[in-house]
Parts: sequence; structure tokens; C-alpha cells
Amino acid sequence: MKKAYIGILALGLFIFSCKSSSSNASDNSKKVALQLESKSGSKVQGTALFVEKNGEVSLECKLTGLNPGIHGIHIHEKADCSATDAASAGGHWNPTFKKHGKWSDAEHHKGDIGNFTANEKGEATITFKTNEWCIGCGDNTKDILGKGLIVHEKPDDFVTQPTGNAGARVACSAIIQ
Repeated sequence: MKKAYIGILALGLFIFSCKSSSSNASDNSKKVALQLESKSGSKVQGTALFVEKNGEVSLECKLTGLNPGIHGIHIHEKADCSATDAASAGGHWNPTFKKHGKWSDAEHHKGDIGNFTANEKGEATITFKTNEWCIGCGDNTKDILGKGLIVHEKPDDFVTQPTGNAGARVACSAIIQ
């Protein structure tokens, strides 16, 4: 009888231990990994990773094949990169109906990430963090799922409405799980 009780107790501890390990492994974060594809005849490619943790979403994007210099990057309305020029992704994601601008300004689209610089080899890494986005939360003013990530050929001027005059869309990915 004692051996059976000890066996059951050991089995119970093992099951509890496994459940505890799996809940710690998830750490309540959400992730979406993307592969950006070339558009508008460019050779731009890359990866992007969105991670939501503790109410903030971070973006890390690594790109190659860019022309050296400054480029704009935005989240667009649709998760559709089917057009050769990525026009199928629609305009900038702007669920709060604000003017286009710098992220740090009061007036900016939720998709106005900003500019980044590609080095002389055409490589760039973009990092960005905000509590104004979420991944799959269902809030249409914050949820980035179902949108498109677009890299532009030129810098965003932060003035021209509603696009920032950033030129052709040289890379695109749907933000989907």
C-alpha cells in the first residue's frame, strides 16, 4: 500500500512539474516572424520579428539588397503583397484617422514607423518598440495582424500627406501568423 501511495504521489509531482515548466516556457509573449520579399524590381529581402510582451510590441527587421542611404518603413492597411509593386497592401495603417507624421509627433499614423539607414553594403537593422500596437488582441486601433510591412526606396519626409513621399515599395510582407 505504501509503495502504491508513493508511486501515485511521484506521478502527481511529475505531472505538476511538467505543467509548471510549460507555462513558464510560454512567458506570455506573442511572436510573429516574417519573410520580406522583393517588390518593384528591387533585390531587397529580409526578415522581421514582432514580439509582444508585457503590453509592448517590439520589432526587429534585418534587410539586405537596399541602396545605401535612408529609407522609410511603414505598416500598411492590408496583408496583401500580391501586386508586383505591393500596391495591394493599401495605404498606411491609420485606424485613428490622424495625419501622417513622425512617430514622436502627436499626429502620426499607427503605421508610421519612420526612417532607417542602409550601410554601404545595402544592409540595415531596424529596431522599434511601442505600446500602441498589439498582436492578435482584436482591438482594431492597435492590432497589427492582418496588415502589411512595407520598406520604401526613399526616406519618409514626414510632411507629404498621406504617404511621406517615400517612393516605391521595395519589399513587402503580410503580418500574419
